[in-house]
Amino acid sequence: MKQILLITFGAIVAVSLAVFAFTFNQVNEERLNLAADLQYRTRLLADSLKESVEPNFASNSTATLQRIVDRFTDRERIVGMAVFNNRGVPLAASKNMPRRVIDNPDFVFAALDQGAATGLFEKIDGAPLYLSVSPLMENNTVSGALVVVQNAAYIDDAVAGIWRSNALRLLAQIAVFSLAVALLVRFAILRPLQRMAETIKSARMGGRREGPMGAPSLFSPLASEFTKMNQSLAQARFSASEEARMRLEKLDSPWTAERLSEFIKAYLKDRKIFVVSNREPYVHQKVKNEISYSMPASGMVTALEPVIEACGGTWIAWGSGNADKETADADGKLGVPPDEPRYTLKRVWLTEREVRGHYVGFSNEALWPLCHMAHTRPVFRKEDWSEYARVNGKFAETLLAEMKDAQQPLILVQDFHLALLPQMLKKSRPDAEVGIFWHTPWPSAEHFSICPYRKEILLGMLGADLIGFHTQAYCNNFMDTVGKEIESRIDLEQFSITRDEHRTFVKPFPISIAFASESAPGEAAKLDRRFLEEFGVTTPLVGLGVDRLDYTKGILERFKGIEHFLLKYPSYQGQFTFLQIAPVSREEAAKYREYGEAVTKETERINTALGTREWKPIVFHKKHYAHSVLDKLYRLAHVCLVTPLHDGMNLVAKEFVAARNDEQGVLILSNFTGASRDLKGAVLVNPYSAEETAEAVFLTLNMPKTEQRRRMKTMREAVRNYNVYRWSAEFIKALASLG
Repeated sequence: MKQILLITFGAIVAVSLAVFAFTFNQVNEERLNLAADLQYRTRLLADSLKESVEPNFASNSTATLQRIVDRFTDRERIVGMAVFNNRGVPLAASKNMPRRVIDNPDFVFAALDQGAATGLFEKIDGAPLYLSVSPLMENNTVSGALVVVQNAAYIDDAVAGIWRSNALRLLAQIAVFSLAVALLVRFAILRPLQRMAETIKSARMGGRREGPMGAPSLFSPLASEFTKMNQSLAQARFSASEEARMRLEKLDSPWTAERLSEFIKAYLKDRKIFVVSNREPYVHQKVKNEISYSMPASGMVTALEPVIEACGGTWIAWGSGNADKETADADGKLGVPPDEPRYTLKRVWLTEREVRGHYVGFSNEALWPLCHMAHTRPVFRKEDWSEYARVNGKFAETLLAEMKDAQQPLILVQDFHLALLPQMLKKSRPDAEVGIFWHTPWPSAEHFSICPYRKEILLGMLGADLIGFHTQAYCNNFMDTVGKEIESRIDLEQFSITRDEHRTFVKPFPISIAFASESAPGEAAKLDRRFLEEFGVTTPLVGLGVDRLDYTKGILERFKGIEHFLLKYPSYQGQFTFLQIAPVSREEAAKYREYGEAVTKETERINTALGTREWKPIVFHKKHYAHSVLDKLYRLAHVCLVTPLHDGMNLVAKEFVAARNDEQGVLILSNFTGASRDLKGAVLVNPYSAEETAEAVFLTLNMPKTEQRRRMKTMREAVRNYNVYRWSAEFIKALASLG
């Protein structure tokens, strides 16, 4: 497109230059012709007047001369006339005669000296004039001169008219030419390319368009080849689908997005899937009148987004971005991902009061610390609980409206923000199969009992047909909690809870990520370490932490461990840098703001105490980065510290493992994560012990490469075999089989 614009611009410039040259010549010729015509007509007028002027000049009849001058100055274009004697004294002059001509008759003397008529063009008082001087004769002697002044402005007007008409003609030609080029580009180039792009996109996304890409055009040979490639791709995709269909029930074989998609089609037939969560997978923000989107830093989004992309359906979530309404339609819907829509995102609009009570208040200041046991006291407010229940009801109304025409819909409710939703849905749609996955830990029954609304939360969750947790320990805690709080029949053999003739199953489903990193083992070594310099890291050894800025992630404790390591092993000072990526999270809550300030202060304290002008022991970035950027950091780090104080699973640990296709690097992992049950090759630590963390860092930096490879191979195999597609297949199969 850029080349076409350059060619068009070049053509316009060339035509413009040609028109300018032509007009310039035309103007010069016209000016010469008009000037010559004016000179000729002025000379004829002067010659005719001399017959009347010369006799009266000889008789010194100035009155008669004045009458002659006055009579002839009324003619068109004549500015003035005057009669001078041979001394340059005016004998008669019209009233409009320019004073400059009367007062400075030098040009008159020139004509008198020559004894012949002369003329010149001159600007007087800003007006273009033609001055003609004709000698008056007496006895064959020059005795005076007749001066005629003509208005020459019409010559400039005629020239300007030529420029104007030619300019308008040029503009019209440019407009016609540009329109012709635009139509040519649109219909002969862009439309065929657009049809080709749509066909290629359809093929890439699994669709199929039979026949050629469009009518014969400039790109016909290329379109023909693309059509053949599309057919070949469709055949290959069909073969792969058939192969996947044969392996659907073998959950221990590798799972991919394509296999999950085929599994959903075969297992659920035409049943629709709905994912419901508080957090949306894509957030649109407007900054300086420009709208952009991003994916939030969320383990839930990291896990669920590839799944819903693979199987399609509808994702219902709170529209939290300031440009979310602008990018959605009147019903709050839009196709996502924005570049390649594969499923529908339906946004729910919440008021500031609802956000403050439901999200900031009850969800993050009550349930979150309650479940994580991170030594932060939960805060329970009645008004927050009211908004929590109200928002759950709003989500229920939205979902019921969306699935009103769906038969036996499958609903996947996500996390603690929507604990009341399953029961609300079941009351209105008993045919729907509802599952809720709790992405956070479930505390002990004694710990959960401090919640004033514990029974309402439990009853809401028991409306589901299936409740999933990360680990069996969390399932045990939940069963124990229900047994102590709710009158129900508990079956520990089937791990189910029956109440009011409704049976709810409780099962562990350790969530994972989409394991897609299968590039060559040597690729990591090719990464330019200068990439780290953009983050302020220049040392040969690098440690990495990637977390939300959340008090449960143990960032303060981790920094103390790094400080202890550098003090105990001073030879690593100036040689080792710890890079902490921590995007801001839940700033609306006071605890999170206070924690962010505390982390910043701790970073400054350690850097001041141990750092130098050239080296900082801790580099802290309070910013969200795309997965593509984090993937590079994972592959460049020598050690990754994932040390939360308590975490349901923690997918950062699995992302680090998936990124290390070189089978190098070491993972230091908290004992208090669900991931510690799956990743047996990690170095496990108690995050509350700075000494234990320091020793673990020293161990990993001195670990032989063979030992690193052995550990990483074990962990990569675990993540590869149990990825998010398998997690989803098992959860959906377990839920669907209940019906």
